[in-house]
Amino acid sequence: MLTTHSLIFSCIALAVLTFIVGFRLFVVRIREMRINRISPQSIATSSASAQKMQDQRASDNYKHLFELPVLFYALCALAIAIQHVPSWLPVLAWGFVVSRVLHSAIQCTYNKVMHRFPVFMFGLVLLFAMWLAFAVSLLAAM
Repeated sequence: MLTTHSLIFSCIALAVLTFIVGFRLFVVRIREMRINRISPQSIATSSASAQKMQDQRASDNYKHLFELPVLFYALCALAIAIQHVPSWLPVLAWGFVVSRVLHSAIQCTYNKVMHRFPVFMFGLVLLFAMWLAFAVSLLAAM
């Protein structure tokens, strides 16, 4: 039960990160729109927004938090639903969450790609390993 709770809390932590980045996006957008007198309707599409808004860091990161993490949430939900939560899964889940926190911190601040990319790759490889190990552990339990 402790491992299940830890896995749930890793999902909650990633959701909290998503909300934090979402609120940051709101603050950055409103500030830039006021300073540059940008009409909300003039940035109604992502392409229009990219042309008019200078600071896209929080926007890009917010989108990223709905890409790779979807596979993370799916794995956690599946593990909990079928009540197969190996003890190593929450540990690796927290590693993935830390990788997303670091990725967001880099992208929302100074956004150096050569710093962000290895963090992204670490999270991607870790998540792939989590899915692979989960599948193997599930097969072994059958």
